[in-house]
Amino acid sequence: MKVVNVRPITELKNRTKALIGEIVDSGQSVVITQNGKPRVVVMDAAEHDRMQDTLAMLKLLAQSVDSFARTGKAASGADVRRRVRLALDKTRRR
Repeated sequence: MKVVNVRPITELKNRTKALIGEIVDSGQSVVITQNGKPRVVVMDAAEHDRMQDTLAMLKLLAQSVDSFARTGKAASGADVRRRVRLALDKTRRR
C-alpha cells in the first residue's frame, strides 16, 4: 500500500507547478486538505486513466459473476473480449 501524501491547500496555491511536477515524477497521488479535512485528490492523468480502466474491468467482472450466478452459464471468450473492449471504450470516451 502506498503511503498517503497529504498537503494543505495553501501548498497547492503557492507551489502548483512544483507540486504537479512531483506528482508526475513520483506517480503518487496527493490528498489536498482544506481546514484540516481531506477535500480533493490530485493525481497524474495516466494513473487516473489506469484506475478508470481497472474500475471498468472490475464492474464487468462483477456483472459476469452476477450473470453466472443467475443463469449458471459462463460467457464465451469472444463475448468476454467484446464486452471488455466496449467497457474500455466507454471509459476512455468520458
